[in-house]
Amino acid sequence: MLLLAVGLVAISFSAIFIAWSTAPAGVIGMYRLWMASVLLAPAVWRERPPANALRRMSGWLAASGVLLGLHFLFWIESLKLTSVASSLIILALEPVFVWAGEWLWQGAPARPFDLASMAVAIAGAALAAAASTGLSRTGALGDAMSLLGTLAVSGYVLVGARVRKEIPACTYNASAFVVGGAVLALANACLGAPFGGYSVRNWLLFAALAVVSTILGHGIFNALLHRVPPTAIAMTVVGEPVVGSLLAMALLHQPISPLEAVGGAVCLAGVGAYLWRSARQSEDETDPPRQKAQPADGRDGAERLDAGDA
Repeated sequence: MLLLAVGLVAISFSAIFIAWSTAPAGVIGMYRLWMASVLLAPAVWRERPPANALRRMSGWLAASGVLLGLHFLFWIESLKLTSVASSLIILALEPVFVWAGEWLWQGAPARPFDLASMAVAIAGAALAAAASTGLSRTGALGDAMSLLGTLAVSGYVLVGARVRKEIPACTYNASAFVVGGAVLALANACLGAPFGGYSVRNWLLFAALAVVSTILGHGIFNALLHRVPPTAIAMTVVGEPVVGSLLAMALLHQPISPLEAVGGAVCLAGVGAYLWRSARQSEDETDPPRQKAQPADGRDGAERLDAGDA
């Protein structure tokens, strides 16, 4: 739970760093991923997973990186074509897509409490997003781009859960970040975005994004994928707009309306309820209830033996 909270705060800083930067969004995403992969290189060298495991998982590793790059590409572009409210509402559907993927891929059960918590969190995120700009008519193309970005990040989480069963965390993170950065580099080249000529301030913000939002954010989530259900990760990320709004209020002096506050509280309540239920379920699976201590005279044990003999 604590690591999930740290990861949520870390990725929520992403919007702040991007707001402070004057570089194109695709360039920011490219350098944050590549810088993060370079910083992870010593840890990857220490892990040195077996070569046969890397060969066996090479296709999955590439797919994960491509999906991460496509998420950044589609979702950032959607913000230029549609309202922030509409884009965030669609992005809040991530846990639904991840849960559907788990159900189709692994036959994950559908628990009523989990589905109810998911619905509460998504409703709260939608309310908070709608409060900032209002639910107005938006560009169909922008909404489609946001939907594609949400599908891409949902696939990224599901593929990551598969890869993390055999590949250590740092190796997986570095591989996904390198490939994702390459996808963004190709997009930047096609769009004519400059790869250099940025101020020292921008390079420091790229580094901050790499360390805080990428390694401590995405990196923590990816590291937890081998023992935390993918839907739990996706549910945590639903809280990003809420935490990001609080950070924006403190650091960018952007006010929060009463409706945003209510929506944020509802969203976090739904996320918290889901994660509480997930943690309880994990405890039940790893620490089954202990049998009651037996009386000193042992009569209950004898009675059970007699019943078994009968």
